[in-house]
Amino acid sequence: WYPVFDKEDAQSIGSIAIAPSAHNIVWVGTGETWIRSDVSLGDGIYKSLDGGVTWKHMGLEKTGRIGRIVIDPQNPDIVYAAAVGTAYGPQQERGVYRTTDGGKTWNRVLFVDENTGASDLTMDPGDPDHLIAGMWQIDIKTWGRKSGGPGSGLFETHDGGDHWTRLTGHGLPPSPVGKIAVNFAPSDGRRVYALIETGQGGTLWRSDDGGADWGVVNYSRLLNERPHYYTRMLVMPDNENEVYFPSNGVSVTFDGGETADHMHCPG
Repeated sequence: WYPVFDKEDAQSIGSIAIAPSAHNIVWVGTGETWIRSDVSLGDGIYKSLDGGVTWKHMGLEKTGRIGRIVIDPQNPDIVYAAAVGTAYGPQQERGVYRTTDGGKTWNRVLFVDENTGASDLTMDPGDPDHLIAGMWQIDIKTWGRKSGGPGSGLFETHDGGDHWTRLTGHGLPPSPVGKIAVNFAPSDGRRVYALIETGQGGTLWRSDDGGADWGVVNYSRLLNERPHYYTRMLVMPDNENEVYFPSNGVSVTFDGGETADHMHCPG
């Protein structure tokens, strides 16, 4: 391994994405979205056309923290960025941003309110116009963090971000909720997981019909300990039932979330 980003102005990294149709195109979103009172802000989004040898700043400098970048699998110029914001107070520069010209221009396509940013974003593997975003109302102060509120929730688009609908009911927990992670299974667009901060109301939700209907499948706090700092998951590309949850430790499910085991490293 060797460093490829050390000469850039921002060293706090929230997301990395490689274009599926052009592996030399790499995007980096700066700023930590795993919240503590002392985490570093970023200065926007960067792009490399040569596999990380050189980088160009592509804007979004006021978004503070970019926790997920999603790239259209067929068109590398269509890119989405999920921006939490600085999270230190109300601001406009947060939500989901989209470029259709490789980063020359950006449009904010999803904005809930000035207190709510985008904590996660996922794209249907069979339909790049179908995306689901996790929105998170968050306020950080020196003495603590206030996570959750009416702004938090799941939002869905079927037209590439032009129009969004808040997902409510159909098995999802009632408002207010906190931080959210959401993932389509790469091998099956009908399978979607949502890791939701609810307190005692549940931890992991699953949809088997592309996000129309949901059900809570797991209440274990091990999947989402310290939710402000974690709330992340990875669905295996070849198995929609195998999901990993990095938290204080790492947990895994092999049955779609019905059961989960805490992984223990040898030594």
